[in-house]
Amino acid sequence: MTSTPPVTLEDVRDAAARIEGVAHRTPVLRSRTLDSLAGAEVFLKCENLQRVGAFKFRGAYNAASRLSSEQLARGIAAYSSGNHAQAVALAARELGTTAVILMPEDTPRSKLEATAGYGAEIVTYDRYTGDRVALGEALAAERGLTLIPPYEHPHIIAGQGTAALELIEEVGELDALVAPIGGGGLIAGSATAAKGLLPGIRVIGVEPEAGDDTRRSLEAGGRVSIPVPRTIADGLAAETPGELTFSVNRRLVDEIVLVDDDRIREAMRLTFERLKTVVEPSGAAALAAVLAGRPDPLPRRIGVIVSGGNVGAQRFAELLGG
Repeated sequence: MTSTPPVTLEDVRDAAARIEGVAHRTPVLRSRTLDSLAGAEVFLKCENLQRVGAFKFRGAYNAASRLSSEQLARGIAAYSSGNHAQAVALAARELGTTAVILMPEDTPRSKLEATAGYGAEIVTYDRYTGDRVALGEALAAERGLTLIPPYEHPHIIAGQGTAALELIEEVGELDALVAPIGGGGLIAGSATAAKGLLPGIRVIGVEPEAGDDTRRSLEAGGRVSIPVPRTIADGLAAETPGELTFSVNRRLVDEIVLVDDDRIREAMRLTFERLKTVVEPSGAAALAAVLAGRPDPLPRRIGVIVSGGNVGAQRFAELLGG
């Protein structure tokens, strides 16, 4: 008997209706130079121009807006390296509640300041010695808050899938969709939407070479853990795929490709110089793969999710200065 998938195309469409008018419908950018370099037609879904500067607001608002009045009165908790933190903080503000966010001590300052700027209380921990899930659950239990995880929730996954839904609605048929993988929520939702609309589309996930937990898990046929990745793509530095997201991705993701930090820097530089837009390292990973000719051969029409743009001016200059 075939089990019911945790998230369906209808769930993504329902999320799209819920976030309409609250989340931005982000633009799709094209570049003849980019097409020439890639040897394909490339359509960039610019979630770096989403509220809070990343796709995360889609899922955070979709999940938070479904909480009861009693849950909202008590407040929300989350754990995140940055973009989910900002998304939950803004969603809480939009819904008239409070948020407490657990964040790594080494989170880029721009993300810490932005999260605090949305009104959230920040509690820090050492990502290399602390278990953020255990710490986050303990924090929520201690304070009586509702925990909104960064990817292990069907409403989060459905919300993230609205990015791919919008992309396909705007540009039509695609041969492939390329998206970065951290915990796996973005690509799980995107694959659900993309394959629901275009059954023949190939869904390609991108991980940093130092953080290939999903690739290894797919090869092993089950979730495996790796040491905390050290990569400039901090938003993709997951140690283990989510249980729920992996159950989706093992069915719907066709291939995982890897990129190193230098390729990510090149993609950041290209988007800045040619498209006049700023992309953070995690947000540039999918484009970096396409520019490196991965997958090989490249399909003719490729949708690429540029997942975020939260990088401060000083950090951006440091990354590209060499």
